[in-house]
Amino acid sequence: MTEEKKAAAHYDPLDMSNYRVEKLPKVEKSNFERWMMRVGGPLAILTFIFIYYFGDFAFINNINPETFNPDTAATAIARYKAVGFDDFIRINYAILAIFAAAIVLWITEAIPNYLTSMCLILAMVLTKVTSDQTVYAQLGHPVMWLNILSFVLASMLVKTQVAKRFALWFVIRFGKNASWVIFSFIVINIVLSAFISATTAKATILLPIFMVIAAIYGARGGAHRNNFGRNLVLQNLFQINIGASGFLTGSGANLLAGALIAGSMGMDMFSYQAWFVAAFPLMLILIFTGWFVGMKIIFPLKPHERRPSIEGGMEYLRAEYHKMGRVKPIEWRALAIFIGVLGLWATDQQHGINQTAVAFLGAVVALLPGIGIVKWNDVDIPWHLMLFSAGAYALGAGLDATSIANTSVDAIFTSAGLDASTPFWKIYLILTALMLFSAVLFQSKTMRAMIFIPIAIGVEQRFGFPVMSLSFPLALLIEHVYVLPFNSKPAALLYTTNQYSITDGVKYGITMMVIAYGMIIVWGETVLRWLGYTPNGVFF
Repeated sequence: MTEEKKAAAHYDPLDMSNYRVEKLPKVEKSNFERWMMRVGGPLAILTFIFIYYFGDFAFINNINPETFNPDTAATAIARYKAVGFDDFIRINYAILAIFAAAIVLWITEAIPNYLTSMCLILAMVLTKVTSDQTVYAQLGHPVMWLNILSFVLASMLVKTQVAKRFALWFVIRFGKNASWVIFSFIVINIVLSAFISATTAKATILLPIFMVIAAIYGARGGAHRNNFGRNLVLQNLFQINIGASGFLTGSGANLLAGALIAGSMGMDMFSYQAWFVAAFPLMLILIFTGWFVGMKIIFPLKPHERRPSIEGGMEYLRAEYHKMGRVKPIEWRALAIFIGVLGLWATDQQHGINQTAVAFLGAVVALLPGIGIVKWNDVDIPWHLMLFSAGAYALGAGLDATSIANTSVDAIFTSAGLDASTPFWKIYLILTALMLFSAVLFQSKTMRAMIFIPIAIGVEQRFGFPVMSLSFPLALLIEHVYVLPFNSKPAALLYTTNQYSITDGVKYGITMMVIAYGMIIVWGETVLRWLGYTPNGVFF
């Protein structure tokens, strides 16, 4: 008997250790993706050279900083006064060249995302887009600290196994049948989204649990796919991402969008409470709609898929849960710390303490010797993501220093025949569609936020629309990254389970994107108008 057959003979589909991330098969890149990686580097270099050295664009050449609005372009005006007109034009070409080259590298993945960020930071320094201090200081941006501290708090929950205990308990308690098992993950994902700011971390925690459940219901992947497995994995992918959209701290991309919007208003931080009030109800509607669409329309369960096919399957989960023993004091402390942090975040408008200071408080308590939960070496901070985010913030500082976003928007809208008489609803429909459906082509939420939020802010400023009337609705669409395996890290991770095909993912994902597009239109006309973000009479 070969080693492969021996391994297959001893394979236990209920053993959670079989579904650890390191044991999952790696998704091979397609020929097209490998070709993109090969051409990405040279194409980025050529893009930079063409724009920086040979570019001749009227919308840059005709910039008149004397006409800039001092309320919205104070940084750009200060940069112009510091360097003079000719150099100001050159740094506008520089930031456009750097931005375009970075987009090419981010899309093609010719080099890792964090390395792209390091390259663009260096390029901004060498081309003098803004001062060295401004570029380097982005690693110390308040939102960067919030990112780091959120990982400290999330590591506390992972180390104490609070998240795993909750997920097991909820499935055992409420997963009485196939429909309710899948429904129970809605609650699990929403709760974890409030506590854990990394969508990949949530996927890693939940994957072994729902893979065991999939095996219990006869879904073992490949030739053993069924609609239960398709629903379980695809809906978890959808819930992991959309759950993050309900909270400002749900992902780094949300924090970036909030920082960009706050910066356009001259503030350091976006309000956690303001985000929650507008985003959480929308998130709930989309997640419950996704459950109905998957279970009742696209992948309805056959009668035999509604019953466990492995005897004693749920007992195995109960055994895993009981193996964890009674809730330990350290787990209660971890919960107390995080619930306290969430409470302070949710009431930031009442007490005036910003999210970063609250996270600092929680992290300090969690790390305190004696009463704390974790040691520094227990904390899992993905520094490559931090560097990637720092590059995105540095790029934002460059856009702010040159006002290239505003001038680009002017040029694009003028060439498209859109002017001050263009109704708000038409621009709203165009920008929300571009933001949402671009997620099918891109592989980074942060990159989409970096591209589209400044554009929306520029449009608001150019046309005199209310602050956040376009940028905030676009920010609510950041997390729609669930159609193709390369659209997000959770999508790549869950695709390796082999529980669904790309066709299945596209069928479910595109359906939910179309529904989400309809919902953001309704949201703009109702909730966002009631909250004072979109103007009255947007569509009707």
